[in-house]
Amino acid sequence: MKQQFAWGLVAALLTGSLVTACSDDETGGNGAGGGDATYQSRYVIAAQAGGDEGATYLVTTDNLDSGTLSTLGNGTETESGSNWICYGEKYLFNFQYNDGAQGTGFAYALDPTTGNAYEARRYTYNRTTTYGTWGENVITASTNDGNQEQDAEGNYAKYLQFNYLNAYTGNSSTGSHLAENFLGNGEIVSFAGFEEANGKLYTSVVPMGMSHYGVNTYPEMITDPKLVTDHNGGSGSGSYTPGQIPSTQYPDMAFVAIYSGDSFDETPVIAQTDKIGYACGRMRSQYYQTIWAADNGDLYVFSPGYGRTATAEEQVTDKQDGTLHTLYKVQGQLPSGVVRIKQGETEFDESYYVNLETLGNHNPMFRCWHITEDYFLLQMYSEGADNMSGTSAPRNELAIFKGEEGTLTVLSGNSGLPTADVISSFGVPFSDNGYAYMPVTVNDNSSSPAIYKIDPKTATATKGLVLEADGVSALCKLSAE
Repeated sequence: MKQQFAWGLVAALLTGSLVTACSDDETGGNGAGGGDATYQSRYVIAAQAGGDEGATYLVTTDNLDSGTLSTLGNGTETESGSNWICYGEKYLFNFQYNDGAQGTGFAYALDPTTGNAYEARRYTYNRTTTYGTWGENVITASTNDGNQEQDAEGNYAKYLQFNYLNAYTGNSSTGSHLAENFLGNGEIVSFAGFEEANGKLYTSVVPMGMSHYGVNTYPEMITDPKLVTDHNGGSGSGSYTPGQIPSTQYPDMAFVAIYSGDSFDETPVIAQTDKIGYACGRMRSQYYQTIWAADNGDLYVFSPGYGRTATAEEQVTDKQDGTLHTLYKVQGQLPSGVVRIKQGETEFDESYYVNLETLGNHNPMFRCWHITEDYFLLQMYSEGADNMSGTSAPRNELAIFKGEEGTLTVLSGNSGLPTADVISSFGVPFSDNGYAYMPVTVNDNSSSPAIYKIDPKTATATKGLVLEADGVSALCKLSAE
């Protein structure tokens, strides 16, 4: 029976680490083995086929290292998704980015008889910008308008809103915390990613400027009065009106909140550094995790250096009356870099800093994932820091970063991975038995999408399973209950 979840304030999205060894079985296909077949676990791949009028299919296989797998007439058809999240080996979650609007998501599990993925749950969710796990709970967070605390002019304060979903019982609850002046600098904040390590929860705190409530309540926190807008502008979640500061005054600072309990009701310890800018990958209003723990518990914090993309003085047209105005911002200066919080510490390691743009092809990073030990897989902006703004900025390069040594090795051409100029997109990778498996789609019609097995210690990639599909969004491993 299908279970439907309508989870109040934010989506219940699940994410986790996959650490199960690969099967030696070379069998491909959808695994429809008849009533007597029993499938304990399989790899599940979300692939698109059929061109612009096509669909997304979940196909399953026992092998990612070789062979060919077709999506045509194969697998389970599902809604297209902009985010695919694996929770351990239990569920593969699919949800769409809806630019602040409510949407429908799906959770898929493995049918042990057919070896196929099936829809186990369907749920609705409101705006969410980041997600993760915390103990037995799956958590999501977003910063939204509140309806509680007001200033003298009637402006409501903004709140961080959370959803807690128990991954074992299915029980859910919600919570909120004032997002105003969270860091003591008068600005509203958002969270970006959640990382459990050392018995604590770490999350990157991203300052986002001052709301109308903040400008009126903390006027002493305004660093320059001209930053307060006098016009209407922006679009979507970035829209603004007169009387607020629409972007951060602190682009060259990074903050990490450290929680020791099991709820956001507690007051966290805040670690901060001025060696890098705020730590997150960005795509519209989605905040991607760029803080990850190595196996020894050291936390590595990566920053793309987005502060540089702000234009200090920009001529803009008021969206309502068409008049010309100047939008002022604080423009950041820091490049893409990495800092560290040592295991057991609550402050940044002052002796550690790596400028990523002095390494490899001198590109800034976009997203990253932990693979094993202190090896991390980085997705890079492939045309440099001057071409990292906007949703269409090229991000077609992968690299291996080794934390302790502070080295970066680009994966392209001779490493076994296609060169950046022919790569169209990457899917969401997962780590398994010391390797990273990355879906890669090319744009020259010379070959089909494929899964590449990346060895971080040799910085090489081996082409594995080929998909007869237009693209691959994600993959994970599911085990039947």
